[in-house]
Amino acid sequence: MSLPLAGLRIIAVEHYGAGPYGTGFLADLGADLIKIENRRMGGDMSRGVGPHYLGEDDSQFFQAFNRNKRSLSLDLKHLDGKEVLHRLAAASDGLVNNLRGDQPAKLGLRHVDLVAHNPGLVCAHISAYGNDGERAGWPGYDFLMQAEAGFMYMSGEPDGPPARMGLSIVDYMTGITTAFSLLAGILAARESGKGRDLEVSLYDVAMHQLSYPGVWYLNEGDVSTRRPRSGHPFIVPSQLYRTKDGWIFIMAQHQRFWENLCDKMNKPEWKTDPRFLDYEGRHEHRDDLTLMIDAQLIKQTTAHWIEFFAGDVPAGPVNDLAQALDNPYFNQRGGVQTVAHPDKPDGLKLLNNPIRLGEPIPARPGPKLGADSEDILSELGYSIEEIERLRSNKAI
Repeated sequence: MSLPLAGLRIIAVEHYGAGPYGTGFLADLGADLIKIENRRMGGDMSRGVGPHYLGEDDSQFFQAFNRNKRSLSLDLKHLDGKEVLHRLAAASDGLVNNLRGDQPAKLGLRHVDLVAHNPGLVCAHISAYGNDGERAGWPGYDFLMQAEAGFMYMSGEPDGPPARMGLSIVDYMTGITTAFSLLAGILAARESGKGRDLEVSLYDVAMHQLSYPGVWYLNEGDVSTRRPRSGHPFIVPSQLYRTKDGWIFIMAQHQRFWENLCDKMNKPEWKTDPRFLDYEGRHEHRDDLTLMIDAQLIKQTTAHWIEFFAGDVPAGPVNDLAQALDNPYFNQRGGVQTVAHPDKPDGLKLLNNPIRLGEPIPARPGPKLGADSEDILSELGYSIEEIERLRSNKAI
């Protein structure tokens, strides 16, 4: 079987997190993902992000986002570099960048800049705050979006300071949103022959992720606040509870799961308690119910309850990172892929793509800076002499 995106060529002017995370899915699914990096600037800045390095111009941070890609060393501000970009654009389906919002126009990465070379090229632009408007030139990062979009306000305990998520979730969601939009644009371009620009910003994605609390506010003026123990804003029980050796998260999102929980804890009388008959009642009496459930769960360990509830009550342990990655179930799911890396003799372990294809995804490590330049330029028709001239002119 061929990979789903085999035959698709995507140019990526990307660095750090959001862009590389999204295009990583395209590369894993078979697209020829050509990563443009400026050698003079050290390439993708994530090559230098520690603390775990892999030889020169490489790190485990970089490898986490750049498996199965090819690296083309290219200076987009150099006249000869622009000519290479134009020739590459003519042979590609899409282009992605995650630069400041005012940079695509300056570097000639928009559809209008490349339409003469490929009318069907789709150009997807990731930025912090958008490609126009008063913030177009502003730098921006995930944690800033979590702060401004209200994520931090809604995270943490009610009496504690605002808290961010432990991962750069806005970056990742923006990358996935961009990959989806790019594929949609390419499908349309193949029908019409006309490409376009697509714009996705961290800010817009973060605001869109407010989802139902955002709708509640817009329509009812309801400002969702933090609930104790990371509780759901309305549904109860749906929060952390104490066990004999730590914590467990229970999510009785349906009436059936609430009744199953009562039966499993040998408390059938709770099902007919007037306080807990429906969602509204359990919400109103959240504090009483928390103490009652704690009193039962604290009698046994988290592992006991997970096994006891299995399939009947939605519940999960609160793992640290090591416990999560060492989980036997994660191994059963094929969650780790080992790739051969020149600076990691025993193999470099990466998180496997969550899309299961029925066949292994390619297992090529992220490329060394400029490692594929000659191959790519040869594919574009450049001779050995022309490539040497580009190198001596410092265009590549």
